[in-house]
Amino acid sequence: MFPDGVAARAKLVALGYSHSSISRYCREGGPWRRPIPGVILLTNATPTKHQLLKVALTHAGPEAMLTGVQAARLYGVRRLPPERRAHTLIPHRSKVATWGFAVVERTIHLPEPVEIDGLPVAPLARALIDAARRMDELKSVRAMIHDAVHRGLCTPEELRDELAQASTIGSALPRIVVNALQDGVGSAVEQWLESVLERSGLPRSTRRAELRTSDEEVVGVADAWWSQVGVALQVRHDEVALEPDKSSTMPALVAPGLIVVQVSPAQLRDEPLVVIQDLRAAHRRARQRPPPDLGSVPAAPAA
Repeated sequence: MFPDGVAARAKLVALGYSHSSISRYCREGGPWRRPIPGVILLTNATPTKHQLLKVALTHAGPEAMLTGVQAARLYGVRRLPPERRAHTLIPHRSKVATWGFAVVERTIHLPEPVEIDGLPVAPLARALIDAARRMDELKSVRAMIHDAVHRGLCTPEELRDELAQASTIGSALPRIVVNALQDGVGSAVEQWLESVLERSGLPRSTRRAELRTSDEEVVGVADAWWSQVGVALQVRHDEVALEPDKSSTMPALVAPGLIVVQVSPAQLRDEPLVVIQDLRAAHRRARQRPPPDLGSVPAAPAA
C-alpha cells in the first residue's frame, strides 16, 4: 500500500492505527520516523532522496507535483545548482504551507503532471522557470536553461510560453536568458563563442567567414577568422545536434599555411579558458610565418 515507505498520518489512522500508537512508533529508537508533521516514514533508516521527494509530495497533498530543481533533475538536466529543498506546486485553493525542506507554492496555473519514477512532476519548461525564479545568479540560470535546450529536453518556445503566464516575481533573470534564445540553441552557442572571443584579448575577428583560395576555390566556413595572421576558429556543430532531429556536418578547414582551432559547443560552454589558451597559442604560432593566401566572403547564416 505504501511502496515508497511514506504514508500520510491520516491514511494510517484510516487503516486502524491510533494516534497514540503512531506517535509511539515515531519516538526515538522506534521503527518509524516523522520527517514532517502529518507524514510518516515507515522506517527508521536514513531516507533516500526518492523518499524525501515523496515526503514533500505527501505533505503538499494529492494534487501536488514536483517542480523546480528537483523536477529538472528527474528529467535529466545536468547543469543545476545545489538544492536540498523539494519544491512542489499545489492548487491555489489549497491551504498547505511550506514546512522545512518541503517548499509549497500555490498556483492558479497548475499544469498536467508527468510521471517520472513514480512521482508526479511538472512539465520541464515549467520546472525550469520555477527554478530560475528562485535563483539569484544569471550565470547559473543560463547554464541550467542552455543545458536543457541545447540537449533537446525542451524548446525555447515552451519556455517562452511558461514565462508568458508565470508570476513576474523573480522572472527577470529567466527572461534575459530565454529572450536570448529567440533563434533556438544556435544562439546559445553564439553567446558562448562571443564570450570567449571577448575574453581572449585577441584582435577583432571576422565572424562566419567563407574562406577561399586565390583561384576562388572554397576552403570552408570559419566561425571566427583572423585574416591578418591566417588563424580560423571552427565550431564542430556536428558533435552536438542543435535540435533533436537535426545535425549538421561541417567539413574541416584545410589549406596550406592555415592554422585552425576546432572546438565543440561543450568546450565553449564548459572550458572557455582552455579555448582561449588554444587561440592565443595559435596566434603566437601564426606570427612566426607569413599568412596564407586566402580571402573571405560573408558566409550564409548557420542553419
